[in-house]
Amino acid sequence: MTEQSPVVQNSLELNDVALGYQGMSVIEGVNFTLQEGKIGCLLGPSGCGKSTLLRAIAGFEPLMQGSIKLSGVQIADTTVQLAPEKRQIGMVFQDIALFPHLSIGDNIGFGLRHWSKAARRERIAHLLKVVGLEGYEGRYPQSLSGGQQQRIALARAIAPKPKLLLMDEPFSGLDAKLRETLVPEIRQILLQEQVSALLVSHDQAEAFAMADIVAVLASGEVQQIGTPYAIYHEPATRFVASFIGQGDFLPAQVCSSHCVHSALGEIKGIDEHGFAPDTKVDLLVRPEDIRYDEHSSFKGKVVSKWFRGAHFLYRVELADGKVVYCYTSSHQDLAIGQEMGIRVELDHLVLFPRV
Repeated sequence: MTEQSPVVQNSLELNDVALGYQGMSVIEGVNFTLQEGKIGCLLGPSGCGKSTLLRAIAGFEPLMQGSIKLSGVQIADTTVQLAPEKRQIGMVFQDIALFPHLSIGDNIGFGLRHWSKAARRERIAHLLKVVGLEGYEGRYPQSLSGGQQQRIALARAIAPKPKLLLMDEPFSGLDAKLRETLVPEIRQILLQEQVSALLVSHDQAEAFAMADIVAVLASGEVQQIGTPYAIYHEPATRFVASFIGQGDFLPAQVCSSHCVHSALGEIKGIDEHGFAPDTKVDLLVRPEDIRYDEHSSFKGKVVSKWFRGAHFLYRVELADGKVVYCYTSSHQDLAIGQEMGIRVELDHLVLFPRV
């Protein structure tokens, strides 16, 4: 007998969701699915509608169109609006909002008031251990660091075992170094507790470190949904290509199904790009595609540079006046105006029709 794979449940389903205020559309036609136990992210610039969408999932905004399901149960459509407190959804906000007059233990146990004392005490102790703050139950929020407060806010949100955790820019108030260590820690805690979660962020590094699946939004529409790897290496639109990472669009002309010609010379890709020969296109070039090579006969001129500790990021002007990014190690300290040898390491061609 062949062993059957377990059926993967969807924790969250958004079907053709549209949102707006006073008849004006803010979000249109959003379709998004988050599998149980996975972490998703709504990523985009300020004003793109991602927080409005999160509020609708939480139950604070009515739908103009479409429906929302949680664990297979419809919780919202144009006629049904399940109250927020009945959705079994936890939330962590940018403003951590711990209760200053309650101890850490009472903060975590705030949503467990209907549990038995023994079960409540056991759950609080378990979560303090999970977030690495054993023995802190008697302390108060003001005695904790920002990172510790964020862990307690997370513990409080997942204490009642919600079906879904929503996080609205929860790390934006923390310094960059703390975010760098805390974000992967929070991810591990969520995976350990098997909590499905949806994060709102404008920070791609945060999204990539946290999420299994990312939806990129712009102007109220989903531009692309995919893994962080796919979003970066296979952008579906010009907006995604320019919003995610750094890069430049170079004018190019298609030579064949695997090749284009640009100011960087003839470049061959490993996959078919789908454009007909002689088509004028724009080629996406990222900093890691251009390498410093002092022995190369292909030259560019340094027009600006940024020292970033482990590496330099240069802007290099090509012979036709186009400018591209280039990484080098921190030991290659070239002067602005200096000529530098470069080579191209670009085997996956990302092309868009010429605009």
